[in-house]
Amino acid sequence: MNASLSGRKVAVFGLAKSGVAALRLLLQHGAKVTALDARSEDALGDVAKELHANGVTLVTGATPAGLLTRQDLVVVSPGVPLSLPELEVARTAGVPVWGEVELAWRVMELAPGGAPRFLGITGTNGKSTTTALTGELYARGGQRTFVGGNLGRPLAEAAMAPGDWDALVVELSSFQLEGIHELRPYGAALLNLTPDHLDRYANQGEYGSAKARIFMNQHASGDFAVVNADDAAVMTLAASARVPVYGFSVTGRPVVDAPALAGLAVMQDGGFRLEFSGEDFTLQNRALRGAHNVQNAMAATLLARLGGVSRDAVQAGLDGYPGLPHRLESVRVLDGVEWVNDSKATNVDSVLVALKAFTGDVWLIAGGKGKGAPYAPMVEAGHGKVKGVLTLGQDADALARAYANEAPVHACGTLDAAVAKARSLAAAGDTVLLSPACASYDQFKNFEDRGDTFKRLVGAL
Repeated sequence: MNASLSGRKVAVFGLAKSGVAALRLLLQHGAKVTALDARSEDALGDVAKELHANGVTLVTGATPAGLLTRQDLVVVSPGVPLSLPELEVARTAGVPVWGEVELAWRVMELAPGGAPRFLGITGTNGKSTTTALTGELYARGGQRTFVGGNLGRPLAEAAMAPGDWDALVVELSSFQLEGIHELRPYGAALLNLTPDHLDRYANQGEYGSAKARIFMNQHASGDFAVVNADDAAVMTLAASARVPVYGFSVTGRPVVDAPALAGLAVMQDGGFRLEFSGEDFTLQNRALRGAHNVQNAMAATLLARLGGVSRDAVQAGLDGYPGLPHRLESVRVLDGVEWVNDSKATNVDSVLVALKAFTGDVWLIAGGKGKGAPYAPMVEAGHGKVKGVLTLGQDADALARAYANEAPVHACGTLDAAVAKARSLAAAGDTVLLSPACASYDQFKNFEDRGDTFKRLVGAL
């Protein structure tokens, strides 16, 4: 690959985390790099300093006419729409336009020994948990496992030292999948499909087509796909796969029978079963509570077992998986009360998922910067489960109105006041759940800051 990139003119469009990682990889292989970003040098800060120190040409603001057509390659960050006119002009001029993950794949594919096994995971919801869990299962199986992509570390970081890895477990967004051409997942998972990113796609069909690109380069012999057999839209897209397709199902009754499934994982009391192999797996881990996490666990288990990870390693991974921060994260049990951090739930739909994971006796801490969605579905989902609501932030009054005839509402204003009030109200057997249904920006830097603050407050009780 050095021979392919050394001395070649490559433009990197967009200098967020993935773009910077791609740029470093290109420099490692001797490319002559031009970096483009809409932000000013001052806004780029240390990134701009790093580029200048490495002889990179930095262009900020609007893209100069003809600049991209003079390149040998353009690498695009996921946040940059491929439909931009300047990118279309470059493609028309014959300049390849790749996403960061495509660049990383090409580098690794041509490295000595070829690319490590690539497990790609996409879908509207559950990608991060499934990716992290799949990585845990492969690591338990003794594989040197890179976990990243849309989750955490850009794939280009793995490509800096491809010989360090046996398996790549990569979360892939629709934006990243738009930018692939030859990237080939050994195992490809499509978890679900619901309307999303319709500010970037003309319609739901276009969004689904971007997701289905995960199957397009798989080899009929040796590769496999994992899909949600309860999701009609997913099953329709899976018809494009030219590999054995394995499904997972909560109901045990796939919504459609095309494509024909090579095997099925089905939820059962206490866990799930791989019907095609007769293997049973238990799910006792609090980090994987709720039907949505059974789906995630079934998908991860299929990716691992079909990839050769032993049954015992998979069960050990399911038992030991610590969970992702801020997603139904069990913080502590104090005097019989469990405190759960679900700060990542920044919209009503996410709270619906959270509430399904509990049978009852929940004290709900909610509020923040609202997104305009009605709270009625959340109220209905918590009927008979939510003992009381502790409100904070800008949308506290709207939440109080929504719950007025459903549950006691305690106006707390701030998170520290809500934690203190919950401590005085909750009894043994109850759960205190931070699942805000709102953005955090009225009082916190981001949802991570909000969740970390909650954990600190609960830890100090």
